[in-house]
Amino acid sequence: MLEALKKRRAVRQFEARDVEREKIEQLLEAATYAPNDRMREPWHFYVLQGDSLKRYEKVALDYLQKRFPTKSNLVQSSMEAVTKTPLIIVVTSAIVDGDEGATIDNTFAVSSAIMSMWLMAEKLGLGMVWRTRGVGLVHESGLHEFIGASHTEQLVGTLCIGYPEEQITTEKKRTPFSEKTTWL
Repeated sequence: MLEALKKRRAVRQFEARDVEREKIEQLLEAATYAPNDRMREPWHFYVLQGDSLKRYEKVALDYLQKRFPTKSNLVQSSMEAVTKTPLIIVVTSAIVDGDEGATIDNTFAVSSAIMSMWLMAEKLGLGMVWRTRGVGLVHESGLHEFIGASHTEQLVGTLCIGYPEEQITTEKKRTPFSEKTTWL
C-alpha cells in the first residue's frame, strides 16, 4: 500500500481515448468504500463524457473569460485542461441542514472517497488530477447549476481522468513525517 501511495501522481496530460464504462464503474465503486461518519454516504458523482463534457467546456470557457477578460493566453491554456480530458467526474458532498459539524464530516468523507478513486485509477492504468480552483469550478455557482446539484450539495472536486499521455517516473519530494509529527 505504501508503494501505491508513493507512486500516485497528479496526471494532467491524457491520451485522446475514451475511458471504458467498466473502469468508470470500478472508480465509483471504490469511492463507496471510503470511511464516512454514521454511514451517511454523503457523496454524489456526476459523470461527464461526450456531449456533457462539450457542454461543460462552454461553462468553463464562460467562467474563464469573465474571470480573465484581458488574459486570453491564460484562458486558452486553462481550457486545454478541459478540452484534452476524456472524462470528468464532479463530486459533491451532502450538506446537513442545521449541523455544520456533520457537513464538515461529510466533506472529509468525500475527500476520502476521492482518494480511493485516485488509487483505483492508478491500479486501472488511468491518470487523474483533482481540481478545485480555476477550471475545476468548485467555488463557482456555474458548475453547480450545470450539473443540476441540489441546494443540499456542495462541490468538493472536479476529477479529470484519462489514460496518461506518458508515465511519470520522478520521485515525489515529501517532507519526512518525523518533521511533521509530535509524539505526546
